[in-house]
Amino acid sequence: MKPLPGSPRHAGGLDGVLEAATSDLEALVKGGADGAVVENFGDAPFYPDTVPPVTVAAMTVVSAVLRAQIPESFLFGISVLRNDAAAALSIAHAVGADWIRVNVHAGAAVTDQGLLTGKAHETIRLRKQLGTDVLVFADVAVKHGTPLAARPIEEEAQDLVERGAADGVLVTGPRTGAPVDREHLSAVRRAVPGVPVLAASGVDLDQARVLSPHCDGFVVGTYLKQNGQIDRPVDPERVRQLALLLRRGRT
Repeated sequence: MKPLPGSPRHAGGLDGVLEAATSDLEALVKGGADGAVVENFGDAPFYPDTVPPVTVAAMTVVSAVLRAQIPESFLFGISVLRNDAAAALSIAHAVGADWIRVNVHAGAAVTDQGLLTGKAHETIRLRKQLGTDVLVFADVAVKHGTPLAARPIEEEAQDLVERGAADGVLVTGPRTGAPVDREHLSAVRRAVPGVPVLAASGVDLDQARVLSPHCDGFVVGTYLKQNGQIDRPVDPERVRQLALLLRRGRT
């Protein structure tokens, strides 16, 4: 999404945010994507953990409008940057989303927001209290961050699933738009058999071809934008090309 109310770059009101988000969603649906993630990407610099109520309110409004426009089979996710899992889960439950993304679900990471500490114990208990079946997908060795104590990535992934009760694992490169390390992806896939593992940064057509045998899917942002520029609208032709490639690989 474009910058929301309360963030430094917000342009005023929600009309522009809704218009841009609706246009991007239409491009994703028409292009053949399997789903979409609503994220407050325009709100940098991000709060480390708890975002203010105005952010939760704005994201809920936008997410509810978008959810009403798509078929039930279209997977719908929520991500509240930088690491507000409680807000993401609450919004997802309220609007009927399928899953949330949590950057640091377990362990600790040094990031551009400082030290982020996982709150799996709170997030999973909140899900139980809400009585919701929203899935929790957690990043391992998340981009724009470094684990506080270096550990093999496969051990981190196992802890996310076995001790953090994450439903899926996301593997990223070091920064937004940076490719995923194939060896890291393969190691995570072997470490958590039966759990969805997604490559979640730097995916383009070439990377999709290379990484498809090593994961269950992709979270794609930068490549799907016009000219591959993250601040541009979604390009439905790029969505179509990637969707066709991946569907051919499934048959």
